[in-house]
Amino acid sequence: MKFIVSSSYLLKQLQVLGGIINTSNTLAILDNFLFELDKDTLRVSASDLETTISAKLEVECDSNGSIAVPARLLLDILKTFPEQPLTFVVEENNTIEISSNHGKYALAYADGEEFPKAIEISSPSSTVIQSDILATAISKTIFASGNDDLRPVMSGVFFQFSTEGLTFVATDAHKLVKYTREDVKASEVADFIMPKKPLNLMKSILAGSEEDVLIEYNESNAKFVFDNVELVCRLIDGKYPNYEAVIPKENPNKLTIDRSQFLSSVKRVSIFSNKTTHQIRLKIAGAELNVSAEDIDYSNKAEERLTCSYQGDDMQIGFNSRFLTEMLANLTSDEVSLEMSLPNRAGILTPADGLDEGEQIIMLVMPVMLNN
Repeated sequence: MKFIVSSSYLLKQLQVLGGIINTSNTLAILDNFLFELDKDTLRVSASDLETTISAKLEVECDSNGSIAVPARLLLDILKTFPEQPLTFVVEENNTIEISSNHGKYALAYADGEEFPKAIEISSPSSTVIQSDILATAISKTIFASGNDDLRPVMSGVFFQFSTEGLTFVATDAHKLVKYTREDVKASEVADFIMPKKPLNLMKSILAGSEEDVLIEYNESNAKFVFDNVELVCRLIDGKYPNYEAVIPKENPNKLTIDRSQFLSSVKRVSIFSNKTTHQIRLKIAGAELNVSAEDIDYSNKAEERLTCSYQGDDMQIGFNSRFLTEMLANLTSDEVSLEMSLPNRAGILTPADGLDEGEQIIMLVMPVMLNN
């Protein structure tokens, strides 16, 4: 078994796939890449049992077979090569020899048959979505998902497909993001919860691409096929909370403000906030927003005044500055609107401009109790 491949082309593909490999695997075979040769195509796979990702590479080859190659060792050596063709030869003594322009390197391999097979999805439903739309949907929502092992359904992103459009939701009970596309429709109604790890991996691969992504899914698994990459993962089992019930419908107090100015102000003022609560206070009256924070234990405090456009009653409301910062940083609009009803009800943050046709984004942030 022998094949020839460009060093930088191979490295680029393997770095993407390597993102799925755990640092401490229970099965030793999962520390490897699976190489499957079939004439001029090399299919490389990596897995953590929950998720398997594979890519097809074009190589010069005339044989076929499969072996498992140590991932860390292979990535480390590939990173040191300048662009050049590399020749891989599988020897009889269970080693694979790599020949470069300057030298030879041998590493032990395992039998490819030991590598776990990717899950086959039986009788799947399918939807096609443009990759940059999917990448945007993931990056706009994933930061709001939780990390609580006791509530696994909240540790992923909820995909909701219908003939009206696609909706992506993430929440950790303190903040919630709902991203909707009405310009992309599914052929049938379906919903499932995607885990965070494969989504982060896809986000980095899909960014900037305009290829179509085929999503196939059933009750327990989902498969994403795009370019020359295939990703299969197990879905999070459980029922997603009724997120519509927590989004307040009547919000008479509406603040509109320059996003980057508001973000900078919140970041600066929050440095002076209490290190456990991260609480900042927004005081709105007329066309003025007062952003303040105080850490009584250390006598630190800060206050800033910003001009804004505001319709509604004068009010004071407290937020966790980290959540507010994350949300403002994940929007790209010039201006944002913050809609509120009462100081103890959630605030709704939406971009005031810069959205595509059929695109909607709603961010909800829970207030914190102010101690006057």
